[in-house]
Amino acid sequence: MRIAGRSVANWLDAAATDLTAAVIERLADDLPIYKELPQEVVQGEIADIVHHNMELFATLVRERRPGRKAEFVEQRNSSARRAEEGVPLDAVLHAYHVGIGMAAEELFADAEPGDIGDVQTIMVMVLDFLRQLTLEVSSSYLEERQIMDSQENSGRRSLMAALVGGEPLDAIAQRTGLRLAPHYLAMSLSIGEHVDERGDGVSGTVAGRRKLRRLQAELDRITGEPALTVIDSSGGTALIPCPGNPPDWDALKRMIDRAQAVVGTEIRAAALVAVPAEVPAAVDQTAEIIALISRSGRPPGLYRLRDVLLEYQLSRPSPAHPELAGLLEPLVARPELMQTLEAYVASGLNRRATASVLQVHANTVDYRMRRVAELTGLNPADPADLPHVGAALAARRALG
Repeated sequence: MRIAGRSVANWLDAAATDLTAAVIERLADDLPIYKELPQEVVQGEIADIVHHNMELFATLVRERRPGRKAEFVEQRNSSARRAEEGVPLDAVLHAYHVGIGMAAEELFADAEPGDIGDVQTIMVMVLDFLRQLTLEVSSSYLEERQIMDSQENSGRRSLMAALVGGEPLDAIAQRTGLRLAPHYLAMSLSIGEHVDERGDGVSGTVAGRRKLRRLQAELDRITGEPALTVIDSSGGTALIPCPGNPPDWDALKRMIDRAQAVVGTEIRAAALVAVPAEVPAAVDQTAEIIALISRSGRPPGLYRLRDVLLEYQLSRPSPAHPELAGLLEPLVARPELMQTLEAYVASGLNRRATASVLQVHANTVDYRMRRVAELTGLNPADPADLPHVGAALAARRALG
């Protein structure tokens, strides 16, 4: 089929990139939500779908046939993601109508009287393509919304609550209808803010939901089983079923490192493998580990009890706490000395690394450490004094 002497299919293929850019610009003018969405979404996934539609319609025109259901998989998947992110259905459909409408407008602009037959045929194909798109996109969107509130998800939430609450195991299986795994990887998480979450309104909300969706997918990858989660944008708890042997610690650390890269923000996680009856205690312990590493300013990554043994032990109620914390009381009035001492110990007594963290000269670190020794009587560089310094810092953190 030809219009104005040019092949319609070939023209659509050649113009797809320019038309996509024009459609994206038009969407931002038509609906405020497309201005508020993260650019990662608009210039990435949404632009890709617009371009895909242009190419698909060119194929249908070239082959003179309607679209097949299998050819709308990408549109369905994209629609499901918009549903999960809370983008209104009318805004989703509007994007498809604008894209096809602008392509048709450009295509028919130079039509000549002799093209009437092909124009009519293509117009019928345009309307049928829009009909198919509307049906596929709408059904996928509504299916995703139903899944989000489905009985399966409700059952998982109930199972999560029952396990963490320590309900009798027989009662849990009977009430939820779900089979218990032999082991669960109990995990507490602290999640940093993604840069796109700093936007106001829809942009920040969508970015937060995308972050959580990506994190959920990474947690599901750990054992290949859907993770039971209660997580918001700042963190939460996950129970990951282990039908076989739990992943070893090094593999799990790599998985958390990968999750950080995929999610695009810092993640601090604490994990412990437990049988179902021990899940409540495991969740309590991992939550406490997360609190300890957050207070001590440790870097992102995966932690376990052995990584925070001193802090954990000193977080137990003890009459020694005030005495230990009091060892550093002379530094309270000199916050720069306390800050330098903490950085110095955290760096493994490396003066240059401490200077880099604090953005001061290494000689300044040396001077401050001498003042710490003079005021407290404790020299962090002395192997005999270092355990007392570490315990005093941990006690101060434990006491808040």
